[in-house]
Amino acid sequence: MTQTLTNQELIASPHASSTAEFWQEVSALTKRLFIQLRRRPTTLIAGVLQPLMWLLLFGALFSGLPKGLVGDGQTYVQFLAAGIIVFTAFSSALNSGLPMLFDREFGFLNRILVAPLISRFSIIAASAVFIIALSMVQTIAIVSVSGFMGAGFPSISGLAVMALILILLIVDFTMLSLGLAFAMPGHQEMLAFIFLVNLPLLFSSTALAPLGFMPTWLQWIASLNPLSWAIEPIRYVYSHSVWSWDSVVFTAPWGNMTILNAAIALLSFGIFVGVFIRGTLRRGVA
Repeated sequence: MTQTLTNQELIASPHASSTAEFWQEVSALTKRLFIQLRRRPTTLIAGVLQPLMWLLLFGALFSGLPKGLVGDGQTYVQFLAAGIIVFTAFSSALNSGLPMLFDREFGFLNRILVAPLISRFSIIAASAVFIIALSMVQTIAIVSVSGFMGAGFPSISGLAVMALILILLIVDFTMLSLGLAFAMPGHQEMLAFIFLVNLPLLFSSTALAPLGFMPTWLQWIASLNPLSWAIEPIRYVYSHSVWSWDSVVFTAPWGNMTILNAAIALLSFGIFVGVFIRGTLRRGVA
């Protein structure tokens, strides 16, 4: 029995096969990261408990602030929840290069690189998928606890916007972290960099205080901070059941930023990071 294939099928089949094999590689490499997490569950436990402690302690510390001082009728817990969600996702993404760096130091990365991979980009994609999944677990925990603390819950469409913004932020900083993992000589230098930028980026964003509380020079820095671009849209959909892509989420010294502007800014930042680290990643997985 013979089978006749058209030219279109002959052309399309290898591409479809390559795509399927690429995602199979991503799935296998992601599964490896989840196996590591299962063997060291303290990483997940600490990753969930730490932001909850921030939420509980900071929420209690500033619970006496008058309602509406930090936003339109918002309590401080409502205001803080978005900042904690974004900072948690950012911290996870910024640390995502460490497993790759340890693999490089202990020689396991070389074993992966000699495998017949369809695309070595699957190594990077697996890290991004793993961090996105981990951050979503943390986000669910934070949203649940903040809801029971009186912050309320976002709408279904608001949750979709939150997921989109978080994915953009995570991909941006996961790429940056993986680039640094190949550029840094060792994990000590990587940890030093993380400790150096982690809290300064938090305090120079709108995570803990609105722009109006800041001096002008810090308003400029905070309004150009990628964390603020993620925090403000999430904060807006958190407290507004009705929103649109043109909704203004904050007014910066240089103008207004809408939800759509924030998403485009995060996407543009990711493209910039990707172009900046492209050479480093290519050399690292060569």
